[in-house]
Amino acid sequence: MSMTSIEMKRKLRERFSEDHWQTHFDRDKDTFRIEWKDTEQGVTISLPGLISKWENRKEKALDEIEAHIREALRIMSEKQQLEGKESQIFPVIRSGSFPTESKAGEKLIYTDHTAETRIYYALDLGKSYKLIDENMLERENWEEQRVKEIASFNVRKLSTEMKQDDVAGNTFYFLSSKDGYDASRILNEALLEEMRANTSGELAIGVPHQDVLLFADIHNEMGYDILAQMMMQFFAEGQIPITSLPFLYEDKKLEPIFILAQKKPKRDKE
Repeated sequence: MSMTSIEMKRKLRERFSEDHWQTHFDRDKDTFRIEWKDTEQGVTISLPGLISKWENRKEKALDEIEAHIREALRIMSEKQQLEGKESQIFPVIRSGSFPTESKAGEKLIYTDHTAETRIYYALDLGKSYKLIDENMLERENWEEQRVKEIASFNVRKLSTEMKQDDVAGNTFYFLSSKDGYDASRILNEALLEEMRANTSGELAIGVPHQDVLLFADIHNEMGYDILAQMMMQFFAEGQIPITSLPFLYEDKKLEPIFILAQKKPKRDKE
């Protein structure tokens, strides 16, 4: 018999029983929230998803979610500063539908990227990171452009080591260091130009989720089919999905494409 949301709620309350936190169970939305009493900043968990993980991995799944939540709550309680932490500022790629404000109502710093993606900026904190908002800049008298330039410089210093796989006359390259910034490497223009110089077919690039950057040297229709399948699979499996649409890289521009089975892709004109 599977666990109910009421039973999971009880387990979570036992794990987050500190006096400085408060918890809420929303029966209608089937969610559980842990937040600081003084600021009401916190984390909301979807119980059906957590129950599914618990049924597969039992208490280990709860151990992991507890660690992530405690880290998130710790970060929320601290005022982060940018000065002196320039080497810890990185860009992060998110979908175009990602919120432009934090749950606390603070306006996030971002840059439009493609029709499918947007660039945000993060202060790396080791096990996690905090997205940079306007309040952080005002507090330290920083210009937005300064953050963007630092982030652009830092992403170019990240490792670009990849794995390669040749399938049906097409070559696929996978970059997945799992440092939280794999997809961000799509912003490394030198890397993209290097890949363009080393591919003889059409160069397609994918950022299906945060922890992978995919390059494809496409030479035939089967290559597009394989790419489409890879993108959908990665997109479905990623903890932070971005987009299932790949991009064609031409003339230093990224153009989203729809791939139809057994046919060459149609370009997204929107």
